[in-house]
Amino acid sequence: MSLRLSTVILPVDRWHEGGRRKWQRAEELGFRTAYTYDHLSWREPFRDGPWFGAVPTLTAAATATERLRLGTLVTSPNFRHPVTLAKELLSLDDVSGGRVTLGIGAGTNGFDATVLGQDPWTPRERADRFAEFVPLLDRLLTEDATTHSGTHYSAHEARGIPGCVQRPRLPFAVAATGPRGMRLAARHGQAWVTTGDPKVVSAPDATPAASRAAIARQVERLGAACEEEGRDAAELHKVLLTGFTPEPLLESVDAFVDFAGRHAELGIDEIVLHWPIADTVFAADHKTFERIATAAPAQL
Repeated sequence: MSLRLSTVILPVDRWHEGGRRKWQRAEELGFRTAYTYDHLSWREPFRDGPWFGAVPTLTAAATATERLRLGTLVTSPNFRHPVTLAKELLSLDDVSGGRVTLGIGAGTNGFDATVLGQDPWTPRERADRFAEFVPLLDRLLTEDATTHSGTHYSAHEARGIPGCVQRPRLPFAVAATGPRGMRLAARHGQAWVTTGDPKVVSAPDATPAASRAAIARQVERLGAACEEEGRDAAELHKVLLTGFTPEPLLESVDAFVDFAGRHAELGIDEIVLHWPIADTVFAADHKTFERIATAAPAQL
């Protein structure tokens, strides 16, 4: 399997003041998929700046592109309900002609966790909600009518007609590092997403080698979860969202090729680069970023 190269475009630009052009440029550069974050706002320095909704942004991107796959990295239950999300995703998949991937995760305790006025959920409650959210969303996107009465979510004759363009539904890319999340990825996912091990990369003495070793352990645990579910782990694409590991991968084409090759050896088959944003943690030389997009795949 060849290594896929994708990007994530944060929804910080007005559509007619640079937003549209970024998505079109992503297609021109040959990225496999362009994702966006699905938050209502995000951490500093973005917290008090422009930030647009993921689904409207992706819908606009679908009408501005032709071949580029589109997706979220990631959607979470923090402010979403499976019934309304399923209808939005079904519509987005239709508008895009079947080019949508849903990245989905359990969420964190950041701003989205309290924006609707609720107290932050504990890690256990987030995991419990996620375990109910994902299979219900799976049903809503594959069944004509769904009724469900659960601990956290309910649906009463929720209609899913005419269904997704992609059959049996649009693919799920499940972000998970713990055992419960990995079992959900093995059971419902077409891909698995990691940003690395937060405990490892946040250490003051974090090294690229330690980060890769942690990712290797995650891939092993994913394989064990797939075995428990009776599924071949090779069926799941393994996606690394970069920007959170201790490696300067955007300094040059050679640096990126080395980074990508080392992670491909671990089993990663899709690498996602943040579209550069000046004066943020995602700052990078844009010309180098574009050279990586166009030149690196041939070397991989």
